[in-house]
Amino acid sequence: MNLQGTSIIGNSRGSATGDTFCATNPATRESLAVDFHAATTAEVDKAASLAGAASIAYGATSGKARAALLRAIAEEIEKLGDALVERACAETGLPEGRIQMERGRTCGQLRLFAAMVDEGSWVEARIDHGDPDRQPLPKPDVRSMLRPVGPVVVFCASNFPLAFSVAGGDTAAALAAGCPVVVKAHHAHPGTAELVGIAVAAAVASCGLPEGVFSLLFGSGREVGSALVRHSSIKAVGFTGSRAGGRALMDIAAARPEPIPVYAEMSSINPVFILPGALAERGKAIAAGLHGSVTLGVGQFCTNPGLVMLGAELDASELLGELSQLMSASPEATMLTGGICKAYRDGIAKHSANSNVRKLAAAGATADAFTGAAAVFEADGAAFLADSSLQDELFGPATLIVRHSSREQLHQIASALEGQLTITIHGTEADLADHAELLQILETKTGRLLFNGFPTGVEVCHAMVHGGPYPATSDGRSTSVGTQAVFRFTRPVCYQNWPDNILPDELKEGNPLSISRLVDGARA
Repeated sequence: MNLQGTSIIGNSRGSATGDTFCATNPATRESLAVDFHAATTAEVDKAASLAGAASIAYGATSGKARAALLRAIAEEIEKLGDALVERACAETGLPEGRIQMERGRTCGQLRLFAAMVDEGSWVEARIDHGDPDRQPLPKPDVRSMLRPVGPVVVFCASNFPLAFSVAGGDTAAALAAGCPVVVKAHHAHPGTAELVGIAVAAAVASCGLPEGVFSLLFGSGREVGSALVRHSSIKAVGFTGSRAGGRALMDIAAARPEPIPVYAEMSSINPVFILPGALAERGKAIAAGLHGSVTLGVGQFCTNPGLVMLGAELDASELLGELSQLMSASPEATMLTGGICKAYRDGIAKHSANSNVRKLAAAGATADAFTGAAAVFEADGAAFLADSSLQDELFGPATLIVRHSSREQLHQIASALEGQLTITIHGTEADLADHAELLQILETKTGRLLFNGFPTGVEVCHAMVHGGPYPATSDGRSTSVGTQAVFRFTRPVCYQNWPDNILPDELKEGNPLSISRLVDGARA
């Protein structure tokens, strides 16, 4: 399939004008074929306006119609075959197996959302029957359900060219909710984005839906994305990326005449707490698991464990020795972009220059602009509490060991933590019973608590929570993975004293969809 390098705006393509850029293969450093053209101001307006025009009709579609679209998108992506895998590998330097796995995850989550909206109970239908004879005033008939918020802008992530990009979780959730989507492609993998965008557009057309249900815009800087968030037709934003990028979008959205929500996944160091019983039982095994989790994907996962808590009084020589040996022997590897690699190296240099931080181990590193080397550092609890920069995310294959001096200091550190996507506890049942207060503190700091595991890897399922208090996400009440992500792009609407034949099917008295509903306070 030939790439055009122009935006997909409903049923049409953008112009081959404006600023151009091309993708770079991070493994070979070569510029890849096809120049991509940034969307013009007029094209941004057209895409957002088409989405606004389509929002009422698409929002009124049935769950079965949306399910058909989501399944069609998955089928169209699979039809791309090897062409998608080859382009994604070229633009990211990721191995073929990783891209194939990510394609499977992307299609799997589309089908998971399809099953949810097909069944229909997700709308949280509630019915409170009226009572005209109630005194002193009659009770009205009141019914409510979740409805779509309107057009959503989705920003593709740098580190997941498929699963958090054009047809990734944000797009799947928004389309499931009944919201048209305008996607801003990531400049690091535009060819991959165009291929998937073609697949999504084909699915929209085959399902007979309005053209504004989906658009894909290119741009190498911030102009296109900023303009989209400012556009009056846009009602919500989904973003995965840096804290600086997420904050910028939050500020733009808040400054609009009509402020809109931004659901941004931004920054997390995913602390791992190793309690005494676990350390004594399996310190070496924990070290091996940590090494694998820290270095997986060259550390370029939002759930990379960048912080490890250990008691200073504990004999951790086996764990630290094994971890240091494994990290030192880790081969340096290609990172996704030169910008990511530079930020990682700057972070390593900052830790190395910090007099309160000691480097325990580091793999050899070259001056190559695209390769990152593993490293592990150590600091004491007092230094961690005094230096807020030690909580900065270091996006790459590195972690910081913090040796706390007492239970009181451990609780101080836990209380001082910023919001996290994950927090992991390694312990025995006796450890958990002995650290009940610590667990209570940690529950307030994260969206996902793991026990005796490692945080890299996010299962796509109904119960998953991939979110957390700020700055892990902009809204800790939400998730960007799992079917609960649909709730970000909905709002409750109440219908009072409406004729039954005019009500949405989900709220009609006879329950024609046979969904689970809350009727007069009881589940039915």
